[in-house]
Amino acid sequence: MFYNNKVLMAKNGDKEFYMLLNMVNKHGLIAGGTGSGKTITLKVMAESFADAGVPVFLADVKGDLAGMCIEGLDSEDMKKRIEKFKLNEYGFEYKKFTTQFFEINRKYGLPVRTTISNFGPTLLSHIFELNQTQSDVLNVIFKIADDERLLLLDLKDLKKMIEYVSEHLKDFSSVYGNITKPSLQSILRSMISLEQEGIDLLFGEPEIELYDLIKTDSNGKGIINILHSQSLILSPRVYSAFMLWFISELYEKLPEVGDLDKPKFVFFFDEAHILFKDCSKVLLKKIDQITKLIRSKGVGLFFITQDPTDIPDTILQQLGNKVQHVHRSYTAKDKRNHKAICDSFRDNKDLNISEVLETLGTGEALVSFLDEKGAPNIVEFAKVLPPQSKMGTIDDEKRNQEMKSSMIYSKYIEDLDRESAYEVLNKKIEELNNTIDINDESDEKISKSELKELEKQKKELQKEYEKELKEQMKREAAERKKVNSAIKSVVKTTGGTIGREITKSLTEAIFGSNKAAKRVASNIGSSLGRNILGTLLKG
Repeated sequence: MFYNNKVLMAKNGDKEFYMLLNMVNKHGLIAGGTGSGKTITLKVMAESFADAGVPVFLADVKGDLAGMCIEGLDSEDMKKRIEKFKLNEYGFEYKKFTTQFFEINRKYGLPVRTTISNFGPTLLSHIFELNQTQSDVLNVIFKIADDERLLLLDLKDLKKMIEYVSEHLKDFSSVYGNITKPSLQSILRSMISLEQEGIDLLFGEPEIELYDLIKTDSNGKGIINILHSQSLILSPRVYSAFMLWFISELYEKLPEVGDLDKPKFVFFFDEAHILFKDCSKVLLKKIDQITKLIRSKGVGLFFITQDPTDIPDTILQQLGNKVQHVHRSYTAKDKRNHKAICDSFRDNKDLNISEVLETLGTGEALVSFLDEKGAPNIVEFAKVLPPQSKMGTIDDEKRNQEMKSSMIYSKYIEDLDRESAYEVLNKKIEELNNTIDINDESDEKISKSELKELEKQKKELQKEYEKELKEQMKREAAERKKVNSAIKSVVKTTGGTIGREITKSLTEAIFGSNKAAKRVASNIGSSLGRNILGTLLKG
C-alpha cells in the first residue's frame, strides 16, 4: 500500500519493507512457483503505484486482476490479516481503482491495435518463426513498401504486398537482391497459421496511443490499464511479441527525463519466460538494450515469472527490486537454478536463504529492494500485505460498464479501414490485368478502357459517314430528277417539231396538199419524233 510517500510491500512483525518510488525505474522481479502469491504481490504493487499517481499497465493472464475496479470485501480472512499486519495504523482501507480494460480479441476489453508497419519486420519474424533468410526477405518486403509509399496497416496489406512482390519477382530481385518464392510462401504459411489464433485482430487502426494509457484520473491517481490475456497467452509468440512491442513503443516515443521522484509509468510483464523462449540473438540484444535505456524515460519494468533463471543474466542483473516467493528443487536442474537464485541476493548472515526459499508459504517471500543510493538491501524474509481492491474477477456487466465509462471508449471501439497497400495494389493489379497487345509483334500496349473509347469514336464516325452518304444520294437523286424533267421537256418540244417536219415532207411527197393527211401526219410525226429523240438521249 502507498504510505508516507513510499510503497509498503511487506512486513515481518514490526519490521517494514518499502520500495522507494525514485528507484522503481531501476526495474524489478516477482518470481515464484504456481500458487505462491505472485498475483497478490503484483496487485499490491500496482495499487500502490496508482495511489502514488503513477499509471500502470499489466497483463491479466488468469482473469483475476479485473477486481481492481471494485472495493475489497471485508471477509473474516481479511480482518485477520489486517489485524496481523496492524494495517489500521497505516490507514488501510478498502478501495477501488480507476481501470481501463483492453483485449486483442475485443470481447473483454477495448480493442488494442497496432499497424504492421509500426510492429516491424523484426517482431513479425519472431512471431512467424522465420529463419534468417526468410527474415531478410521480410525486411526487403517492408523496404519495397516504403519505397513505393504503400501503407502496411493490417495483415491483408502484408498478404497483398507479398503477392505483388511474387508477381514481379524478377524486377524486384534485380533492384533489392535475390527474393525467392519459397521464402515468400513460407512467410505466407506462417501468417495463415497464426491467423487461426486471431493474430489478425492485433493489426489495424485506430492504433493505440501510449499517451492514452499514461494518464491519471480526476483525483490525480494513476489509471491501471489491464490487458485481458487469458486467450492471448495460449498464443505465446503473439503474447510475447505484443508485450515487447509495447515496451519498444515506450522506449521510442517517450522523451528523456532523467531521474524523477517517481516513475512516469510502470509496466508489468507477466509470464516473462515466454519472451525469452527461442528468442533470436537480435531480439535478445534489443530487449537488453531497451531494459537498460528505458529507465531514463521514467519507465519501470517488472518481470514476473516462476523461475528467475528463465530470464537471461544480462537482463536479470538489471532488476534491482526483488520479491522471490517459494522455489522448490526436485530435479538436478531445479537445484542448480535454486543455487543461482540464492546467489543473486545480497547475503544476510542471519538468514539461511536456501532453506527459507524452499519452505516459504503462500504470500511469504524473500525481499530485497534498492536503498536511497540505488544499492540492493540485504535479503529478508517477509509477508506481503493484502490488496485493498477485490481479489478475483468481475462479471461481464461490470466489465462492460467500466469499458463504456472510459474516456477513450469512443476513440477505439470502432475499426478504421483507410486506403492502404491492399486497396492500392488491387487497383494496380486490375489495371495491369486489363492491358492487351495492339499488335502481337509490337511492345506497344493499350488498355481496354482506351480501346473502348476508340470503338465508340469509330461508331460515331460510321454514323456520320452513313448520314452523309444518304444526303449525297438524296442530292444525286434530286439532280437526276431535274435532268430527267429537262430531258422530257426537250424531247417533248424538240422531238415533236422534228417529227412533224419529217412527216410533213413525206406527206407532201406522197399525198400532195391533202389537209386531212397533213393533220394525221403531223400528230404521228410529233409522237414519233419524241420517241426517237428519247431513245437517242437514253443511249
